[in-house]
Order: sequence, then structure tokens, then C-alpha cells
Amino acid sequence: MTELISEIWQTTRRNKLRTSLTGFAVAWGIFMLIVLLGAGNGLLNASNENNDRYVDNSMMIFGGQTSKAYDGLKEGREISLNDNDLQVTQARFTQNIDKAGAILYEGGATITFGENYVSSSLRGVYPMFAEVNKTKIAVGRFINDIDIHDQRKVLVIPENQARELVPNNPRSLLGKTVRVGEMAFTVVGLEKEDKSSMSTDVSVPFTTLKTIYNRGDHVGRIVFSFHGLESEADNEAFEKRYRATINRQHRAAPDDEESIWIWNRFTQALQMAKGTNIIQTALWIIGLFTLLSGIVGVSNIMLITVRERTREFGIRKAIGASPASILRIIITESIIITGFFGYIGMLLGILANLYMDATLGSKPIETGLFTTTVFVNPTVGIGTCVAVTVVLIIAGTIAGLMPALKAARIRPIVALMAE
Repeated sequence: MTELISEIWQTTRRNKLRTSLTGFAVAWGIFMLIVLLGAGNGLLNASNENNDRYVDNSMMIFGGQTSKAYDGLKEGREISLNDNDLQVTQARFTQNIDKAGAILYEGGATITFGENYVSSSLRGVYPMFAEVNKTKIAVGRFINDIDIHDQRKVLVIPENQARELVPNNPRSLLGKTVRVGEMAFTVVGLEKEDKSSMSTDVSVPFTTLKTIYNRGDHVGRIVFSFHGLESEADNEAFEKRYRATINRQHRAAPDDEESIWIWNRFTQALQMAKGTNIIQTALWIIGLFTLLSGIVGVSNIMLITVRERTREFGIRKAIGASPASILRIIITESIIITGFFGYIGMLLGILANLYMDATLGSKPIETGLFTTTVFVNPTVGIGTCVAVTVVLIIAGTIAGLMPALKAARIRPIVALMAE
């Protein structure tokens, strides 16, 4: 075996250009595939992270405008969700709905603490809002059931707003009294800063906002979490039943899809998963074609190798070399060259992905309105890298097999006559 390796080494030294071209084709194919997959994973991970800001099994309902005439009423009527709609949601769909609540907004609020103030919007919510929207509390707590029942004047303020009110120590605002317009509210919690949205909404108990601002039976948006709807068909059937029920509350056609709007986060997640699978498949197809170009390059160069060494093989056979020994020389050379340069390509691809991760991975990008992340962990698992390298080694071996068989079968007299 040592003699065989030494012979291959001498052959590669005598044919530096051929060896370099073969190695480049192999290394480039693996390098591009790993970098391409890494970049694709970075984009997909960032997209998933940016969309993972609420639980999937939840829906939000918005009032819309009727698009059909129904029950003696013309189309084009504005539908405003009310207390009765929320009660119906909670009472008639208990088979699927876990928790239901509502979100009511009041804009143009000025929050004052000492000499500092910020302009904000009040967001009347139920306690389940924090669970459905994955609200993270930096310090203190969120709105609770007692706040709702007693209509307490408490609020949960985002950290970036608290920083405007108390620049040196924003968390010291917890438990303090601030003024919202002419009314006094107690700060019971600070919401962890979400740079992706730059939210300025201050959360208060739904019942408190509704009473103070005299919003009547208006509930704004209805939101709820659900269970038992495992497929897209289940969700579509539920949406159809729910829409028909709410539409009847407002004398709208049961099948009018514009009277209310349903944001189903579960079906949105399913669509995102399908899109992700399509993108990943496309990346693999492009990467495999890139890899295929490396395999073709190896195959072509191996064909050239056999042609260049035809006289050599003829001499070997003339002095007693068996076809198997010639086959072994070419195959071993193919495996060693492909494996060595494949390993180099794999290392360079991993290093390139690590560089992307260090420079772009999880790096926030300012858009002027909010901060977002474009790349998150743009890398490929070591298992994938090794698998790709092994595949190319096997493919390179197969590519070298065909010319090797041709060389092993050639007659010595024919080989010696070759130029």
C-alpha cells in the first residue's frame, strides 16, 4: 500500500496542473454547496425568529365591511365587534377555544413622570394577551384578572418608553405613579424591549380603558387561543362556522368573508412551513447542481488522465501487470485526490459560514422605524458537511471507475501504439 501511495504521489507531482484542476473542481463544488446551504439557513432562521412572536394556535378577529346585501340591508356596512360577539365567542365555541379576550386601542396618550413625558397609545387587554403574543416582562408583572375585575388604573409600559421617563434607571419606575393625561396610573410591570417592532403601546386593563374612555360595547379586536384544530381543513371548517355565527350577530350574510377578517396564525404557520420547505428544496437542488459540476469536472479530468497514461498502462500490462492492479491505481488515485480536496472544500465552507455567522448572524439592521435581523445562525450542521463530502468522494470514485475499466481492458499492443 505504501508503494501505491508513493506512486500516486509521484504521478500527481508530475501532473500538477491536472491535479490542481481536479482538486479545484472538487473543493469548489463542496465549498459552494455548504456556503449556499448556510446562507439559506441563515435567512430561513431569521424569518422564523421574526415570525415566532406569538403562539401558532391563536386567531385574531377584526371588524370589516359587508360585501353583500343581506336581510334587507345593503352591502358596504361597517361591522364593529362588540361585547355580544366576545360573549358568543366564549360561550359557543368551547369545544375548540381555550381563552378569549379583546384588544382595544386609544391613541394620543401622554404619559408623564416628573418633568419627563412620552407620547404613546393605550392598549386595553386581557391577561391572556401576554400568553398569545409571547409578551416578555423585564420586571414586575402583566395585567391580571383582578385588574380586569376591579378596573384598576395600572399599566405595563415598554422598557424603551420607561427609559424616556427615567433615563438613568428605567426599572425604578416599577411601582411608581405616572400620569396618563389627567389620570394617575400605577406601573406594575415593564415589558421587555422588542426592537423588531419598536412598540410604544402601553398595556392597561381592558375594562379600565373601556370605562375611562366611554367606549360603550365596542371591543376592538377579538383574540383567542384554541385546540383540536390540527389540519388546514379543520381550521377552514372552524373559520366558516365562526364567521357565520358572528355575521348573523350583525345581520350579514353567513358566507360574507369581508364582514369580518380572521387572522389565523396556525394556517399562516403552515404556509410559512410550506414556503420554507420549498426554499430549502430549491437550495438543495441548486447546490446539488453545483456539486454535479464538480463531479463532471472530476470525470473529465480522469478521462484525460487515462488517455495521457495509455502508454504507461500498456507497458505495465506488457511486463505482467494485471488489469486489477491498473484498476486499483486509478481508483485509489481518484479516492485520494477527491477525499483530500473535498476535505479542504468542506473546511473552507465551514469557515465561510462561521465568518457569516460572526459578521451577519443575529446582527440587527436599523430600518429607521424598527430593528430587524436578516441572518440568524447561517451555518450548516457538521453532519451535513461530512455527508456532502462523502457523497462527492463516492461520486468521484464512480467517475474514475469508468476510465479505469477502459484502461484495464486495453490491449498492451494498442496501448504501446498510442501517442
